[in-house]
Amino acid sequence: MADLDEMQIGALRKAFESFDTDGKGAINLETIGNILRMMGVKFSHSNLQEIFDEVDDDGSGELEFEEFTELAAKFLIEEDEEELKNELREAFRIYDKQGEGFITTEVLKEILREIDNKLTEADLDGIIEEVDDDGSGTLDFDEFMGMMSG
Repeated sequence: MADLDEMQIGALRKAFESFDTDGKGAINLETIGNILRMMGVKFSHSNLQEIFDEVDDDGSGELEFEEFTELAAKFLIEEDEEELKNELREAFRIYDKQGEGFITTEVLKEILREIDNKLTEADLDGIIEEVDDDGSGTLDFDEFMGMMSG
């Protein structure tokens, strides 16, 4: 179901059931906003409305549990990706000591050796060849991000 783990689905089910006070098996947009806020999810009202409309398959103006988890997944997964991007940006900044906006492929090899010390020189060269698209001997943040999240 929508790329969420069992714990997340369990938490969503608990929240859904506790807010579905009259037990009709559906909750409205305002309630969903409250649940997401409680879970620490940041969103704009228009973004929430847009995704709500997208997942409200029957057009009832309320979401059943399945639809609700689909909506929540969009926010929770998006947030994880944003967090990953921020962590990678921080790591990149640490290795880009001169703040030039790129790291050399030699520095990348050091990073990869730290991550996995079983990589051979041939493995490292293969990875470099794959990620250094233009053969410049450097990687900008987008190339680095693509490699680390790919």
